[in-house]
Parts: sequence; structure tokens; C-alpha cells
Amino acid sequence: MPEHMPESQTSEPLIALISGTSAAIAPAASALQSAVPGVVIWNILDDRLLKEASARGGLTPELDLRMQRLIDHAVQEGADAVLLTCSMYGTVATESDASIPVLAADESVFAETLGGRFADVLVVATLEASRADTIARLEQLAAGVESAPTLHSVVPAGSFEATGDADALLASVVAGVRNVDAKFDAVMLAQYSLAPIAADLQREISMPVLAGPQAAAADLLARLTRAD
Repeated sequence: MPEHMPESQTSEPLIALISGTSAAIAPAASALQSAVPGVVIWNILDDRLLKEASARGGLTPELDLRMQRLIDHAVQEGADAVLLTCSMYGTVATESDASIPVLAADESVFAETLGGRFADVLVVATLEASRADTIARLEQLAAGVESAPTLHSVVPAGSFEATGDADALLASVVAGVRNVDAKFDAVMLAQYSLAPIAADLQREISMPVLAGPQAAAADLLARLTRAD
């Protein structure tokens, strides 16, 4: 256990959120504050992470190293755990050899998606690079799961531009989901910036909507408790 690890999980564990957009911060922080007693949130924001990954067609070695440096910074400055809210950078978390828990944004929601409850899942993203990355990683995991669902995906028109405006984002996503020419029995939101509309979207489309922040918060609590 790191020397800075609190004596118990009620003694204000410091969790660093590393984000590529400010819109992802509130959903992650809210979920953590609900799940982890006394949590202190430390926000580390690099608002070029998503734009540059999108412009380069996905995660590059240079961007991978950039995220690793941000994780190292959080570790060196005393974080008890790190949550990457950028789904596109999930592989950096899973490959991290940090001395504290480092969790990818969508590890837990991926497990829920592939857990056998659904036959067809629609993945929704606001950027093509995020859609492609999420589908690629889900398909890789699904290859070893007998009951894995069929995956569909969509990038609703105007959704990235609407990020941060809940009403506009909901309208964009609802329209995009309803225009998909495929059958599905659940929707998975590929980015934390979509999480604020999860409950409203579920009411609009009358089917389960899976979002990452709550699952990630519960997972981090479990990891911190085991490390204590």
C-alpha cells in the first residue's frame, strides 16, 4: 500500500480524474462522491487530448506517452487512485504499472455490456474516433465471450457540438438513435460527456442505457478498499 494511502476509505481518499473535456468531469465527480465516502476530487484536464486523437485517427504512441505522463504526475503528487474519463485512452490505464489503482473509464461498463443481458447493443459516441475505438475494444473483448451481443454504433449529427448543453445533446442523441437502421435492446454511452443525459435518454427510448461513471466509481471503491 502506498505510504500516502489513507488509513480507511472514510479518511478522504484523493482520486485524480484525468479528462480530455470538461464535460466529462461532473458525471465522474458526481458518481465518485456518491460511492466513495469522503472522496476528494483532483481534476487534471488536458482539453487537447480528444481533439488531437480525433485529428490523428486515434491513439498514437505520442498521445499514449502524454497520458502516461499525466498519470505519473498524479501518482507523484499523492493521488490514491486515478480514473481516466477519456474512453479513448483506456488502454493506457490497463497497461499502467503505477503503484496505485488506475482505472479506464469504461472497464466496468464494458463488463456490463458483455455480461449476457442483451442481444444487440447500440454504442453512441460524439466523435468518430471515440466510436471506432470503443467498438474495436468491445469487439476484442467480445471475441472471448460466448454470449456477447451484436454491436451497432452511431455518431449522432451535432452531438459533439452540443456537448455541455444537456437539452441540445439529448435531442441530438435521441434523433440519432431513432434513425439507426438496426434492432437493439440497449444503448451504451461511449463517453463520460454523454452520461448526464443517460436517465432522460432511457425514458425517451424506453430501453436500458448503460453509462460508465457509476460503474467506475463502484469499482474504484472496491479497489481502494482491497488496497487499504
